[in-house]
Amino acid sequence: MIASFEMTAPGREEGKEEKEGKGMKALFLRRICDLKTERRPLELAETAPPQAGPEDIVIEVNACGVCHTELDEIEGRTPPPFFPVIPGHQVVGRVVEKGAAVEQWRLGDRVGVGWIYSACGECPWCRSERENLCPVFRATGRDAHGGYGEFMKVPGRFAVAVPEAFADGEAAPLLCAGAIGYRSLRLTGLEDGQILGLTGFGASAHLVLKLARHLYPGATVFAFARSERERIFARELGADWAGDTEATPPEPLDAVIDTTPAWRPVIAALGHLKSGGRLVINAIRKEETDRRLLAELDYPRQLWMEKEIKSVANVTRRDIGEFLALAAGVPIRPEYREYSLAEANVALLELKERRIRGAKVLRIKS
Repeated sequence: MIASFEMTAPGREEGKEEKEGKGMKALFLRRICDLKTERRPLELAETAPPQAGPEDIVIEVNACGVCHTELDEIEGRTPPPFFPVIPGHQVVGRVVEKGAAVEQWRLGDRVGVGWIYSACGECPWCRSERENLCPVFRATGRDAHGGYGEFMKVPGRFAVAVPEAFADGEAAPLLCAGAIGYRSLRLTGLEDGQILGLTGFGASAHLVLKLARHLYPGATVFAFARSERERIFARELGADWAGDTEATPPEPLDAVIDTTPAWRPVIAALGHLKSGGRLVINAIRKEETDRRLLAELDYPRQLWMEKEIKSVANVTRRDIGEFLALAAGVPIRPEYREYSLAEANVALLELKERRIRGAKVLRIKS
């Protein structure tokens, strides 16, 4: 089946010229799906490869990480503005084409692309290094085609160099799970010697634990997870304690990073914070099924005494670049499992059912 690569959001011009040679294989999301009943939400099809505009590069994709945000797209919590769309926003590959205005990349350079596909560059947020808050922020694999395919196009200034210290499969999760974890950790305001809680222990949290151990060697780290397997994994990576999502930790916490899709862990985490503590929610959307719990918030116990809640909105290129450099120097390497492009639906369902240990990566090019 031939699918049109250049389906775009209304009002956007992406170009329709085809590259010479055969088409490319890619996975398409064609509609919002309920993963409780739809076991194959993505369709593998062949389409024409993208062609670079003046400021774009085309990447031959080697690997692409699988993220919980793909579940949010598929199930409609953060729906794409157009269909069909190629998901994927933890992309590692080589530059095979570039536009005439692109000067920072050469053919053959290995680059990465994270969640940030583009921003305007002119608004107050962009001018103050907060391009993650740009009103016209576009997300890779949602607002533009992403890396679940053999090739992808991106504005050249929104790609980042990938350190040679990392294999393609290692680098992919660092572009989102690692970079957003890095931003989350910075937003906690944690100081060495304090106590950090990690609620949910998947791709991002396991990298945050490694990063916290490096940046704050005197800190104590507690992990909260529903699965005993995840709790064992956290202890193996150096967590000082690991318990159920709603378990009471040995001591109150100075800061918590929540990476879960639900509200119940948020309510529990607020109850574990010290006075003046901060909860950082690292999630684009929360599931609606337990939203009613917010009405049960016990203000004196869970939010009073100057406790704070701060959300994490996207990432900047600076977050990605700084984290990659930091991770290469330590080094911080993710735990991950590879899948073929054809196995993407399997990886997504395992992620949905929390059959995870670390990160999941699609191997696009062998």
